[in-house]
Amino acid sequence: MRLKPLSKQLITLIPALCLSSFAYADKAVELDEMTITSTRAETKIEDSPQVVTIISREEIEQQLKISPDASQVLSSLLPSFTPARQKLSSAGETFRGRAPLFLIDGIPQSNPLRDAQRDGHTIDLSMVERIEVIHGASAIHGLGATGGIINFITRRPTTNKVDQNMNVQMTSPTSELDGDTFGYRTSYGLRGSQNDVEYALGLSYEKQGLFLDADDDAIGVDNTQGDIMASRSYDLFGKLGYWLSDNQNIELQLNRYELDGDNDYLSVPGDRNRSIPATSIEQTPPGDAPHNEVTTTSIKFEDYDLAGMHFTAQAYRQEFEALFGAGIFDSFQDPSIAPVGTLYDQSQTSSIKKGAKFTLTKDDLLEDKLTLTAGMDILHDTTEQELAATNRSWVPETTFKNYAPFLQAQFKPVDMLVLNAGVRHEKAKLDVDDFRTIHSTNDAGGVFVEGGDPDFSETLYNAGFVISPLSWFSVFANYSEGFGMPDVGRVLRGIGTPGQNVDNFLNLQPVLTDNREIGFRIDWAPVDFEISYYESDSDLGSRLENIGGTYFVRREKTEINGVETTVGFQANDDHRLELSYSYIRGRYDSDDNGSIDSDLDGNNIPPNRLIANWNASWTPKLSSFIQVSHNFDRSFDEEPGDPKIDFDGYTLVDASMAYQLPKGTVNLAFANLLNEDYFDYYSQTANTLDERYFKGRGRTVTLGYSLDF
Repeated sequence: MRLKPLSKQLITLIPALCLSSFAYADKAVELDEMTITSTRAETKIEDSPQVVTIISREEIEQQLKISPDASQVLSSLLPSFTPARQKLSSAGETFRGRAPLFLIDGIPQSNPLRDAQRDGHTIDLSMVERIEVIHGASAIHGLGATGGIINFITRRPTTNKVDQNMNVQMTSPTSELDGDTFGYRTSYGLRGSQNDVEYALGLSYEKQGLFLDADDDAIGVDNTQGDIMASRSYDLFGKLGYWLSDNQNIELQLNRYELDGDNDYLSVPGDRNRSIPATSIEQTPPGDAPHNEVTTTSIKFEDYDLAGMHFTAQAYRQEFEALFGAGIFDSFQDPSIAPVGTLYDQSQTSSIKKGAKFTLTKDDLLEDKLTLTAGMDILHDTTEQELAATNRSWVPETTFKNYAPFLQAQFKPVDMLVLNAGVRHEKAKLDVDDFRTIHSTNDAGGVFVEGGDPDFSETLYNAGFVISPLSWFSVFANYSEGFGMPDVGRVLRGIGTPGQNVDNFLNLQPVLTDNREIGFRIDWAPVDFEISYYESDSDLGSRLENIGGTYFVRREKTEINGVETTVGFQANDDHRLELSYSYIRGRYDSDDNGSIDSDLDGNNIPPNRLIANWNASWTPKLSSFIQVSHNFDRSFDEEPGDPKIDFDGYTLVDASMAYQLPKGTVNLAFANLLNEDYFDYYSQTANTLDERYFKGRGRTVTLGYSLDF
């Protein structure tokens, strides 16, 4: 077998260098050498001028013992991420008050042209090696990252051996165990290599039961937007690589994820004024069950020594389909089809993204002081939304064409100073044919809208520095710009005024976000500490407003600022404590007079949050984990005379224990250990409908067994 280049060996070793929840003090030093692939410039964590979080494989496995929900995992580890809704829809879930760009190995999963708000459910986390999170606006991966980047890095093949792992676990409320509330999941993974061939395979299946609140009442199912409660999901993942030479590798990858609701429960509206939550009864809703179906494929070529440079070329395709539940909604009515008030229909969003990414890095310029990374991204995204039962077009087929060359530089003139700068030019074009809105948009039976092909050309910049006057202390600062689109489909389908022309429609202008950040880091064993202050501004933002249960896009000036901080204490080799806190405030210009005057609501901004956790290894075989998440009270509207929206905060405690058997490990975990009775953040602050006035899940217990062999 050929001796693989050092770069390839480092990629294989990266997961082992991740700082896990059980990290010993000396492993923090190893973390500093880790390369962050999501920056496109092979940046080390210690040289990053902005906050970067690495969620390791060990941390993912720890969270999966408590909840398999990807949004729940992210909100448990990122205090500036909105508390998870425990639903299929991620509506209202933001990162630093703006939309994050979800990626799988750099492949975009978000669908900004018609945001189905399900992009956090495109892969099972058992297929993920680590999650790289870049905090704040970034254009390095193009469209969509106005709040940050969340990149799921998939499992990699192992070298010179075959590794297999399996996991089974069962979940139930602690109050009762029956077929309705019982859930289970299982996964299997295979990784290895032989001669010049590398491979990885993953399979998972999950069945979720009925969720109960702290009072043992059934939680309301979201029949329209979709739910992870009472659902089934599976994931098939495969990766096959071949070394063409000592320095050249080609890799094929496939991930197929599907989640289908059981369609066994019907929502019963609550009463917001009387604090009565929505609940569920066992009854089949009309129409087909909501589902997510996502297929992500890619082929990647890497040359680690192309004239002394590292070259990467990746081509990808993502097919996304989201079906929503059926209902007699006002917006679906058409008297030419059925009497008003009788027409059932359900919508389906489909998107096909095809793209390519090219990156070339030279890292030994000016006596190893300068690293340059150049590249080009190409994206072709076609999205539409139809009313599936009556075969009507709700959002016309919309095509987004984009190419973007970029250049990143990192200069280290002396050991204590790292300078980072970059530029990216976005050239984008939106194609929309002539279309007519559906009947309910206008009393006359819909309106004709002249199509068009507006184009946008933006040059985006980033710059930052890291100064390390002491080996254990560094100061960093960063300026970065993000580029996104408003929910184009939502804007187009909402046009109700005749004579509109897509080329001149203001609401299709892109969202440009400026992010400024400053902070410092301390790594002085046994303590590690990081704090940052940031400001995120947009002169023409994209705010969602809920009016009578229908969301409208408002293009207004927005300003967000906040503080993030994390402190860790390695008491000894067996005990680690960590505390994270996020403060955030967002305001917008409600009357378009150029002055910020109103608070962003819970649709657009998370609460202030505090997260604490304690990892302990009591013996070589017995370990435990406790995490506490507190969401602080908040009042939103602060203008005199405005009605107040108050959020009553809540605290959730989760705990788990693991015991290593002669073969395998048995795990016992409790989610919401203290059985906190609460209405979730979204229900309190972002939604006015009684049928979506949901309580959070009560205490559950999960028993699991895992085996590596």
